[in-house]
Amino acid sequence: MHTYIHKYIIQRFKDIINITQKRTDNSILICISSGQDSISLIQIIETIKKTLKSAIRIEYLYIDHQWKQNSSLQIKHIINYLKYHKSPLYIYQIYKACYSETNARKIRHEIIINHAHKKGITMIITGHNLTDKIETFFQNLIKGTSINGATSLSEYRYINKKLIIFRPLINFTRNEIEWFCRYFYLPIWSDQTNYYYKIKRNRLRNELIPYLKNYFSIYTEININSFLQISNIDNEYLKQNTIKLYLKICHKKMIAINYKILQIQHIAIQARILQLFFFYHFSKFLKKELVQKLIIILNSRRTTISSCIYLWNRKNIYLKNEWLYIN
Repeated sequence: MHTYIHKYIIQRFKDIINITQKRTDNSILICISSGQDSISLIQIIETIKKTLKSAIRIEYLYIDHQWKQNSSLQIKHIINYLKYHKSPLYIYQIYKACYSETNARKIRHEIIINHAHKKGITMIITGHNLTDKIETFFQNLIKGTSINGATSLSEYRYINKKLIIFRPLINFTRNEIEWFCRYFYLPIWSDQTNYYYKIKRNRLRNELIPYLKNYFSIYTEININSFLQISNIDNEYLKQNTIKLYLKICHKKMIAINYKILQIQHIAIQARILQLFFFYHFSKFLKKELVQKLIIILNSRRTTISSCIYLWNRKNIYLKNEWLYIN
């Protein structure tokens, strides 16, 4: 029996598959844990597998940080569940202790991307839900993020030309997924670390968001998600215009951009162009203060005489004629 969650995800899954339909060797990597998001995701994916006409290779990946004493039992639990579905599972165990949530996320990301490249994966699927999206938004907002960071957890995005990441549960709340698991009697493994208040995300999940829903609006998650979807559309528009302009003003041979054309653009585009320029050539993000300083210098520039305007990372930033270049 298909629930409304099944129907929505099956349709979105087919839409995403159509985006990558040029690839004849579609293969999917599903990143899982033993929690309710992952167990429900497995159930949905295995159902979808039966409805697909084209043959798609599907495999699962589990990363064990070994934070808990019962981590080996969790692994056995997920192995037994996937044995029932007869699906391949890869398990990575991290032996070096990592107690920072940020560092752990970086390690997971590196493992997943490397595995995907090694196995020729074309799509990565994760179990992030709407509650995760709202929590991530609050975390980034508190850190003083931009619109780009605020909308980082979108439904899908390209890692590169050959690899896409898809989050089919991103529009469903934790409560909806819990209902789904109860409806199908799915074997959930309760994770005690979800209640460790030393982890800031848990305070957002168990204290802040319930408080907002109780005292401000029961639709807090839905309303914030609506705001993020609108912001994501605006962000994509800015990204596309930034890339188009960058390709127009970048020098064909030198590490340089035409700052005369950049001067007449809106400050939002100027900042993004500068970030793109430095990241493309040096794989480094500029601090906001430096971006603002460069914009002020560029917009006040009237002479064409060559001059060094800033020393950055042991490199000189020069302005000469209409070009900003690095030496």
